Amino acid sequence: MKVVHFGAGNIGRGFVGLLLHQAGYEIVFADVADALITALDAAESYDVHEVGQEPQVRRVDNFRALNSSTQTGRVIAEIATADMVTTAVGPHILKFVAPLVSAGIAKRDGALAPLQVMACENAINATDILEAAVLADGASDAPAVGAKAIFANTAVDRIVPNQAPGQGLDVTVETFFEWVIDKTPFGDAVPQIAGATFVEDLGPYIERKLFTVNTGHASTAYLGHAAGLEKISEAMADPWVFAKVAAVLAETKSLLVSKHGFAEADQEAYVQKILARFSNEYLPDTVVRVGRAPLRKLSRHERFIGPAAELAENGIKPVALLEAMGAALRFNDPEDTEAAEMAGILAANSSEEATAKITGLGADHPLFGAVELLVKDVQAG
Repeated sequence: MKVVHFGAGNIGRGFVGLLLHQAGYEIVFADVADALITALDAAESYDVHEVGQEPQVRRVDNFRALNSSTQTGRVIAEIATADMVTTAVGPHILKFVAPLVSAGIAKRDGALAPLQVMACENAINATDILEAAVLADGASDAPAVGAKAIFANTAVDRIVPNQAPGQGLDVTVETFFEWVIDKTPFGDAVPQIAGATFVEDLGPYIERKLFTVNTGHASTAYLGHAAGLEKISEAMADPWVFAKVAAVLAETKSLLVSKHGFAEADQEAYVQKILARFSNEYLPDTVVRVGRAPLRKLSRHERFIGPAAELAENGIKPVALLEAMGAALRFNDPEDTEAAEMAGILAANSSEEATAKITGLGADHPLFGAVELLVKDVQAG
């Protein structure tokens, strides 16, 4: 079995690549980072260091590496004969991956089993985004794509911090991971991937992860940054930050339980597991890394405005979520381009205009006024 995996970075090597290696796939890594591809192409293996409770080291081999910018023909040829394509490139990069996937599908022999395509990104229904871009590319028409490829959405979860200098291709990750995959597109040909969970309705699991893990992680970063702390684990060790983050997840828990029917005890157990993960002192994760790209994190359907808006629509005013959003609006890392852009929006616009531009909320939305008060407070200094 062969998989072409786009994105040879830390998540690609330390999460998706590891699980697919363990499932018996030969991996063809594709990436535009030439130095990384050169190093992978020269290496026989790399190690994934799982840290936390029950730490262990897992070795990955049986892989090749191609530059998806300069070796496009070879990448397309690999896709044409692969069993699977996966990605870990970031949702905004999928449009650049799509032409290669489209061309690879067009070249596939119709006698081959359909190519299984899964975008493993930190976004809701990322595979749908990739599929739409593949169809828009036009190398194959929609019926041909439908006959030669299967597109399945996934939800992925594993904390992969910035890596220590000099670590080379090795990757340090937390012991916990979750890869949930929509099984319905596969019919009777569901892939055999140990550690992955296949479900018939992925939507609730995507939102559970986004509104618990991502909301909680970002809240820890922004509140920890506001408290002058450097590491995520240090922030979680601070009683004030811990209490604020726990309160945020209590609010998102109430939404998830009422909306998707998760048992309250099960969701509470999930919340406690997530809080413990953030507290993992063996992960050298920083509040600056986790807090980067605040404009994306504060956008309309993301981890803060998404759940807070739904609570407000249900007549419930979020309190802890709004406090975390206030900390996010004050995030001022000078090396983060989105933080600088957000500061520019706050400085150059009225509170109403800035609220609309940052959050995507309409002025008539029941959450708008509460967020605008936060914006006014930030603008006032």
